[in-house]
Amino acid sequence: MKHSKQRRFSKKAWILTPIIIVVVLALGAGVYAWSVYDSVKQTVNEEMHEPVPSINTNLTEKKMKSSEQINVLLLGVDERANDSGRSDALIVMTLKPKEDKIQLVSIPRDTRTMIVGKGYQDKINHAYAFGGADMSVNTVKQFLDIELDYFVRINMEGLQELVDALGTITVQNDIAWNDGKYDFTIGPVKMNGEKTLHYVRMRKDDPAGDFGRTTRQRKVIEAIVKEGASLDSVTKINPLLNILGKNMTTSMTFDNMKTLFKGYRNTVKNIESYQMKGSGTTIDSIYYYIVPQEEITNVNKMITE
Repeated sequence: MKHSKQRRFSKKAWILTPIIIVVVLALGAGVYAWSVYDSVKQTVNEEMHEPVPSINTNLTEKKMKSSEQINVLLLGVDERANDSGRSDALIVMTLKPKEDKIQLVSIPRDTRTMIVGKGYQDKINHAYAFGGADMSVNTVKQFLDIELDYFVRINMEGLQELVDALGTITVQNDIAWNDGKYDFTIGPVKMNGEKTLHYVRMRKDDPAGDFGRTTRQRKVIEAIVKEGASLDSVTKINPLLNILGKNMTTSMTFDNMKTLFKGYRNTVKNIESYQMKGSGTTIDSIYYYIVPQEEITNVNKMITE
């Protein structure tokens, strides 16, 4: 029963986990991480690496050598036994080294779009259940009319372990509430992994609704980036690697991550987030989120320009 409860909490934290993993490992861990070369290389190349034919790796490597901006699809997946899972988070992370900025665009998981490889419209998060990371990459590429340079897939149960491996994180909280287990007061709040999950999952007590939850998620992202980049935390790279090896797959190789660190590390200075806008509707008794073409065009410009 306890395990089931933790799984539900992890699923509510869908927007956070893939962002945290990428930033902490590839951008935040710093020189120390690469000094334990053999351990990192083995974990990344043997446990995490998953190439997909939908990504042109040669083109991506050329872009990285010249420090051009790159797009990474972040997939937060809730995978259960005997179940291929669905991507409960779909986020396009654009690293813009010329602006020293990371841009995060969240695609609502119920967004109705054409599923590449199936030939019909469905919820965008179903692409992962149908065809794994490769079908998800192809579907998002077509939906936004963009190129994707890498993907990162995270089993969301890794979030609590990751925060606990770092120790604690501290956020500046804006509203006070009690969820029956934890008190969240206004001001700085120190949290372990479980408390972090409670913090990001709350919605009903927030007068700002989903917007407020997105704000808290951003605060947690920034807190974990800060903690992951600190000198004290990078000495914990081995337990972090163990967590990542169990919960993450990516089309990046170890050498790709080294290049990412060298050429894109300053992008963590500024993190901007955006949630695609649309409206809900019911088609054949199924709920979908409809994103208008005008919004898709707007997001395409945000990513490509």
